[in-house]
Amino acid sequence: MSQPNIIFIITDQQRYDTIAELGFPYMDTPNLDRLAMEGVTFTQCHATAPSCAPSRASLFTGYYPHTTGILKNADSWCRSWVENLNAAGYHCVNIGKMHTFPFETSLGFDERYVVENKDRYLEGRYYFDEWDKGMQAHGLIKQQRELYRQQADYKQRLGAFEWELPEEMHSDMFVGNMATWWIESYPTTQPLFLQIGFPGPHPPYDPTPRFAEPYLKRDLPLPKVDDQELAGQPPPYLAMRQHNTEVDHDSVVHQLNPTEEQLHRQRAYYLANVTMIDEKIGQILTALEEKGYLENSVVIFTSDHGDCLGDHGHSQKWTMYDVITRIPLIVWSPGRFQGGKKIEGLCQQMDIAPAILELAGAELTDTMEAESVLPALTDQPWSGRDYVFAEHGQDGILQTTDFMTMVRSSEWKLVHFLDQPFGQLFNLRQDPNEVNNLWDNPSDSDKKQELLDVLREWRIRSHYHTKNWSADWR
Repeated sequence: MSQPNIIFIITDQQRYDTIAELGFPYMDTPNLDRLAMEGVTFTQCHATAPSCAPSRASLFTGYYPHTTGILKNADSWCRSWVENLNAAGYHCVNIGKMHTFPFETSLGFDERYVVENKDRYLEGRYYFDEWDKGMQAHGLIKQQRELYRQQADYKQRLGAFEWELPEEMHSDMFVGNMATWWIESYPTTQPLFLQIGFPGPHPPYDPTPRFAEPYLKRDLPLPKVDDQELAGQPPPYLAMRQHNTEVDHDSVVHQLNPTEEQLHRQRAYYLANVTMIDEKIGQILTALEEKGYLENSVVIFTSDHGDCLGDHGHSQKWTMYDVITRIPLIVWSPGRFQGGKKIEGLCQQMDIAPAILELAGAELTDTMEAESVLPALTDQPWSGRDYVFAEHGQDGILQTTDFMTMVRSSEWKLVHFLDQPFGQLFNLRQDPNEVNNLWDNPSDSDKKQELLDVLREWRIRSHYHTKNWSADWR
């Protein structure tokens, strides 16, 4: 086949357990279900970082955060393998969120229509993206933190608010409509790399009423956190848990002991936002088909990390639990890959990058740390990684540790905090929900040391493997 069009759809902060076809029947996701039923799903795909920019920089470079130097949001990120696609003849277009910094850096795209976080309060507060301009053109004032704070029950909302402006002006509707408009209006150009970044379901959790109402009436899985689990958490997590009750990041005021009603509304609004995005994905696929793109396309769907939504007693991300690092990765191309497959081997999300470049006939950098999943897509021998890793540096939320690192196998997980005697160790076979921290358990000391040794060797190997990679590339 000729170079395929690559349609890369990425949401923000979407958990794995939010797609009906992947085993979660409380969801309404007919279009994502279609992609999963007709495509290939990696069921143990893990992000390399528990927040936006570090994770996305890994995804779009193929290197771990410690290699890119992008350890938190607002770290400089200006280069990507999109440049390789461009050099291979692709017309490269970004519509929506990428979370580069600066936001508008070219990154290898021919065209960028940037829509960033819904609630930019500190980072890029006065950066006016396409959505801001659209709001202004319609004479509307964007729903935002200062206005939400005026609500009497603001602190009890857990970031869940009703969208009260016209539906088409919601950020996810806006991005979906802009993507459809571009596809329908721009002269057909192939090969095409089209990256569509939805800002949701990242908070504020603000779906429009027609999407929220069905979930508000539905039984949903809600977190149950006990004192024993909290007592086993490392001090930086407990400090962050308290911090998030005092500072309203992304319009979310965390509660240490939320009611079931509060948790249900938060989760209902979050899941409703996923269904909003799903509707737009369906419209995008229809537009692509009508313009003749889907005949030779690879459609990829993923997200940058998950959201605790009260699980483990936490708000949003910045932890290393599976609800954060494990994300959906679906690859759909019926004429190219056999559909209806669920692949269980461990992979890093960035492992899709070399597969994209190989499909495109684009140049691969030999220092890239990503390992191609193309063999898994083409029914070749592929067993996945033995271990996956995630990292994060100190920032305005994760304040009381300089650096944390996770290593996870199919059976065990360890979380290391730099220069600290504490950490986390979970036997995932016996404790898949990661409740019982075995870090200080003498009978598991050998396993702890084994995983610490894996971390050490991984970092040494990484520095050696990337020795010819220039930091000036970022």
